[in-house]
Amino acid sequence: MKLTAEQLKQFDDLGYVMLQDVFDPEEVGVLTADLPRIYEMDRPEVWRENTGVVRTAFAAHRYSEPFRYIGEHPRLIEPVKQLLDGEVYIHQYKINAKAAFDGDVWQWHQDYGTWARDDGMPEPRAMNIALFIDDVTEFNGPLWVIPGSHKQGVMAAGHDLATTSYPLWTLDKASITDLAFEHGMFSAKGKAGSVLMFHSNLVHASSPNIGPWGRTIVYLSLCEVSNHITQFKREEWIAHRDFTPITPLPDDCLRDLARSAEAAE
Repeated sequence: MKLTAEQLKQFDDLGYVMLQDVFDPEEVGVLTADLPRIYEMDRPEVWRENTGVVRTAFAAHRYSEPFRYIGEHPRLIEPVKQLLDGEVYIHQYKINAKAAFDGDVWQWHQDYGTWARDDGMPEPRAMNIALFIDDVTEFNGPLWVIPGSHKQGVMAAGHDLATTSYPLWTLDKASITDLAFEHGMFSAKGKAGSVLMFHSNLVHASSPNIGPWGRTIVYLSLCEVSNHITQFKREEWIAHRDFTPITPLPDDCLRDLARSAEAAE
């Protein structure tokens, strides 16, 4: 899958591009079926909210075959290679859950700010590509982004260790106010199977989910291989140290996995 000239321009201007219907229900179903098993795991990669519900499952591609396929899927890998103009490796892989009623906030932040401060990533030649596993609506904690904020570069941030169960380098209220009044906001919504691609300096956040519908999004944080991290303060399953370029799988790999599972039943 390649981005069009119009999509490339949108990414450059706004810092993101939203792609609908990238994966079909059969493909998404293979992923959804493995989530209960992952969420029940007692392992350090699975972070929980204070209520006990899952917040993030890091490095799920290492203990789930369907999610490993997502980490090597050409519909996700090829557009990022196109934008970064080079081979890429997985810097971070996470399944972010927003449980119904109990999914907590993700504060305003830039991802590259964390990757530079904590991981020693030299340049913002890395980005996120997010796959919606559930329908994401205004009622279940969608991602909010500030269009064009990626052009600000790395902004000053404070290390928030108290608001949620996960530490984050966050932006202050005055900075967010100024950016929002200048650029507005975009709420990333779409059906299951949709994909959001966004620049690593794009300012973004998500509100708590107080609705009765949960939502799950898979985030691949992909980095151009020559731009790999240079310091290793965080756990390896948070900031990966294998800089091997990803070799994409065949495009129909998830459908083949679904049919193999059906045949085995």
